[in-house]
Amino acid sequence: MTETLPADVTDAEALSALIGRWREDPGGTYRTWFLWEERLKNFRAIRRGLQAVVSEIAEGSFGCAYRGSSLETVVGSIAEQRQIFKGADHAFLWKPKLRIPDIYEDAEHQRAFGRFLDTCLCCTGEAAILEAIHALDRRRIKGLGPAAANLLYFLHPTHVPPFNTAIVNGYNAVTGARVKLGRWEEYLAMRRGMLALIARHRTQFSNDFGAVAGLLFDVGSGRYPAPPRAGDTAALARWSHDLAVVREESTASRKALALARDGDHTHTQIQAWLRDLGKALGYAVWIASNDRGRLFADAPLGEGCLTQLPPPLAAHAAADTFGLIDVLWLEAASGRVAAAFEVEHSTSIYSGIVRMLDLALGVPEHADGAYFLVAPDAREADVRAQFARPAFSRATDLNLHYLPYSELTAHRDAIGRFGTGVKGVLAIARALR
Repeated sequence: MTETLPADVTDAEALSALIGRWREDPGGTYRTWFLWEERLKNFRAIRRGLQAVVSEIAEGSFGCAYRGSSLETVVGSIAEQRQIFKGADHAFLWKPKLRIPDIYEDAEHQRAFGRFLDTCLCCTGEAAILEAIHALDRRRIKGLGPAAANLLYFLHPTHVPPFNTAIVNGYNAVTGARVKLGRWEEYLAMRRGMLALIARHRTQFSNDFGAVAGLLFDVGSGRYPAPPRAGDTAALARWSHDLAVVREESTASRKALALARDGDHTHTQIQAWLRDLGKALGYAVWIASNDRGRLFADAPLGEGCLTQLPPPLAAHAAADTFGLIDVLWLEAASGRVAAAFEVEHSTSIYSGIVRMLDLALGVPEHADGAYFLVAPDAREADVRAQFARPAFSRATDLNLHYLPYSELTAHRDAIGRFGTGVKGVLAIARALR
C-alpha cells in the first residue's frame, strides 16, 4: 500500500502537462536514457558484476581498496550510463580522511555489504528487498547510504528507484516534501511517494522506477521548473508560460539529440559493415535482436540475416543475452560461432565484454571462436583498461581482440573480396591478451 503525497503537492493537471512535455522532449531523460535501447543491455551485465562482488567478498579475496576492485568495475559501468547516473561512483570512492564508506577496512562491514547484495540478487519480491535494506541500515555502516540503491535498481527496476541529489531535489520540488540525503528511511519515504506519483499518473509512467526518477532528475537538475502548488492560479499561469518555452530551442538540447543520433547512426553503420562482410565471407549472420529493425540505407539492419539463433544457443538459459550481442558470424552448416562482435561506439565497454564472456564460457563449444570489441581508435585505452580489470581475469582465456574503426574502414572491402574465414579480420585487429 502506497502512502499519499504531501498535502501541498503540485497541481495534478500541471504535473500531467509537465510529464507530457518531458516525454516528448528529445533532450530529456525519457528519450535520451529511458527509451535508449542500450539501457536494457546493461541489466544482465551489471547483475553479473554484482555476483562477482558477492563471490569475492565471500571468498575473502575482495581486498580493502575500491580502485581495481570488482565493485569499481560494476559501479563504473553504472556511471557510464546516460546523465542520470553520472557521478554514481562517488559514493563508493574510499575517502581516507573520513574513513568512508566503511566497507573496505572493516571486514565485518564488508561481509554485511556482501550479504546485502547477495540477498537482493536472489530475492524476487518487494518485502524481501525492503527487509534487506532495513537489515543493512541497522548496522549503521558509516558512509554506506542509499546511493547503494543505484546497484539495486539494475536488479529490481520495478521495486527500487535510483537515487542521487538531483532526484531528491526534483522530488522535493514536485511534492513539497523535505527528503534529506544520506538516510535510508528518507530514501524509503521518497520511494513511497514515487509509487504514489506513478499511481496518479499511471497512463504516463511505466512501473519501471527509472521513468519517474528520470522526470525528477530533470526537474532537480534545473531542466524544468516544478509545477506550482495546487490553488495558486497566478503561479500556474507563469509556470505554464515558462514550460512552453523552457529549453524548447536550446542549443544544448539540439546538441544532445545530434550526438545521440550520430552515435546510434555510427553504431548501426558499423553493424551493417560487419553484417555485409560476414555474408561476403560465407557466414550466416545474426544481428542483435533489439537492433534488427533499425534502418540502414533505407532497409532494416536484420534483412537477410538469421531470425533465430541455432538450437544449442537458443535453448541455453542465457539465450536472451546471446541474442543481444551486436553481430555474430555463424558457420552455415554447423551453427558454430566463428566470430562475435560488440560495437562500443560510446556505450559501456564492460557490458559488451560480459555478453561475450557469457557466450564463450556458457557454451564451451563456441569458446574457440574469435571475439572482437569494435570501437573508435580513440577508445583503445578504454578497451585495454577494462580488459585489464581483475573482474575480467577469465577473459584472458578468450581469443579476444580490439578492432579499431579505422582498420575496419580501410580494409573491409578487400577482406570481403579476397579473405577466407576470419583470418583477414584477425590480421587487422589487435590482441588483448
